[in-house]
Amino acid sequence: MESQEQFIQQNLTEHLRELRSCLMVSLGAVAVCFAVAYGLIEPLADWFLKPLLKVLPKDSQLIFTAYQEGFFFT
Repeated sequence: MESQEQFIQQNLTEHLRELRSCLMVSLGAVAVCFAVAYGLIEPLADWFLKPLLKVLPKDSQLIFTAYQEGFFFT
């Protein structure tokens, strides 16, 4: 209850300052997660495509039907 009273008593600039800090933390978390996922794209692609590659006929290869699909797992 005390935190709600403090939140209500803040003026507009304090609310905006708190919003800015929350947005910066969120943006930082997204950037870190993106960097980690980008660094691990090969193992992730192998993990996602392993079941598909197991059922493909011998001497065949995986093709992409749209130009952007190849960028996700190359």
